[in-house]
Amino acid sequence: MTEEIKIGKTPVFVVRPEGDIKGGLIVIHEVWGLTDHIKDVAKRYSDEGYLVYAPDLLSDTGIEEKVTDQLQQDLFNPEKRNEVQPKLRELMAPIQAPDFATNTVESLKEVFEVLVKEPKTNAKVAVLGFCFGGTYSYNLAIAEPKLVAAVPFYGHCDQDANELRKISCPLLAFFGENDEALVSKLPDLQNRMHEAEVDYTSQVYANCGHAFFNDSNPYAYNKEAANDAWVRSLDFLKTAFSS
Repeated sequence: MTEEIKIGKTPVFVVRPEGDIKGGLIVIHEVWGLTDHIKDVAKRYSDEGYLVYAPDLLSDTGIEEKVTDQLQQDLFNPEKRNEVQPKLRELMAPIQAPDFATNTVESLKEVFEVLVKEPKTNAKVAVLGFCFGGTYSYNLAIAEPKLVAAVPFYGHCDQDANELRKISCPLLAFFGENDEALVSKLPDLQNRMHEAEVDYTSQVYANCGHAFFNDSNPYAYNKEAANDAWVRSLDFLKTAFSS
């Protein structure tokens, strides 16, 4: 069952499983916003028994109204990428605002506080996100010590070890090997996580790049990697919620 609610100023797409609830799961969208693809991902995790909250963290930025499927695909098309990138930088200006990150983490904490109080979740909530959502999965793990797990797909994490020590849950991170901007920084991230004594596992998939899980983008999607990440994420969440 799906419904749309509002938590503070944040619209949230909610998917309730038909059977028993294994726990709560926050699913954070890509930089394109709460698209049909992300709603489908939320439904897929709900079908596995999770009560899913998918917040729309860009609802008041104006970005979603200007994003088209063609723009997303052109960004991953080698023949169109250079033409699209200046348009994209202009479009994404609102998320570079000085207070955006702080306000977004606060919104996520509000979403967490409502979800963790939902009946039958046993006060257990994890977070999972893609791209922009992968970055904010790291950020929420730092800000919310009651999370049971975090699963960032191709997200940035630039915090130092002192900040990372605030993480109290295990993390499973996914990357595509051709996503040079992130993979080149992965050894340093692994070292910082190790120094901070965080339970951090990373999985890098060959022959794919950024957004390999997005089956709505033919230029980015890699079925083999996406299917494997899907299974690994479910196993990881199952272990985290049962511990």
